[in-house]
Amino acid sequence: MKVLMLNGSPKSNGNTALALAEMAKIFAAENVDAEIVNVGNKNIRGCLSCNGCSKKGCCVIDDGVNDIAEKLKVADGLVIASPVYYASANGTLVSCLDRLFYSIQCDLRMKVGASVAVARRGGCSATFDELNKYFTISGMPVVSSQYWNSVHGAAPGQASEDAEGLQTMRTLAKNMVFLMRSIELGKKEFGLPEQEEHVFTNFIR
Repeated sequence: MKVLMLNGSPKSNGNTALALAEMAKIFAAENVDAEIVNVGNKNIRGCLSCNGCSKKGCCVIDDGVNDIAEKLKVADGLVIASPVYYASANGTLVSCLDRLFYSIQCDLRMKVGASVAVARRGGCSATFDELNKYFTISGMPVVSSQYWNSVHGAAPGQASEDAEGLQTMRTLAKNMVFLMRSIELGKKEFGLPEQEEHVFTNFIR
């Protein structure tokens, strides 16, 4: 099994990376292939709303988002981790996710999703909610843990002192492995749920 992990922090070795590393230990112990991709330190712009991806089959902007899309296509699970900025996710990460989820040309249903928020003090629950919306609009089961998926720390490395936060990360990774394996068995036995043709209803006609 494969898990793609996106680090939305501009600090590739900061507290967000520490939280992901704690999950990666569990994935390694469970023989799950996990790859961490640093997004927050990349020059990724927002969506142009050009809809060119519907014709090209990928985003028209070549800044790394399409590379992430190819990794996600073959992954069984996706972890999105972000530091908290003004009770929200990192802007570069949000730009990446907006374009990734809109332009990707694959069925994301039943790929497992988990989000992680890292903060000095507050704003984690709002960021956690923001990131989960990418999963729930895409038919992706959301993994839970023993607490909301958050870790606390200000200066790089301080998250290592958050014993409960790190335990939450380990539990999250274990639950993610279980859910991915269970879905894989379910797909073999029952297949994916039958999908209706998508109906789009506008509020202004």
